Amino acid sequence: MELKPTYLGTMLSLATVAFGFIAASAWNKAIGDIIAIWLKPGAGAAAEVVYAIIVTIIAIAVIQNLAKIAERDVGPKV
Repeated sequence: MELKPTYLGTMLSLATVAFGFIAASAWNKAIGDIIAIWLKPGAGAAAEVVYAIIVTIIAIAVIQNLAKIAERDVGPKV
């Protein structure tokens, strides 16, 4: 049975997203545990805000670097 390229592309995309989600979940836990070392137990909302800021900064840096790589390899969008 021959698989269509569209089907294979879709399955590859789904697998990539699934593994990305698992990796993101692992990083979420790891970063949360690292932040918990420096913050007092029961810090509550302050701890959540610090965590959200750190994750946002990391996400922006990663997205910007990926965009630079894509632009270098594919070229700028018109």
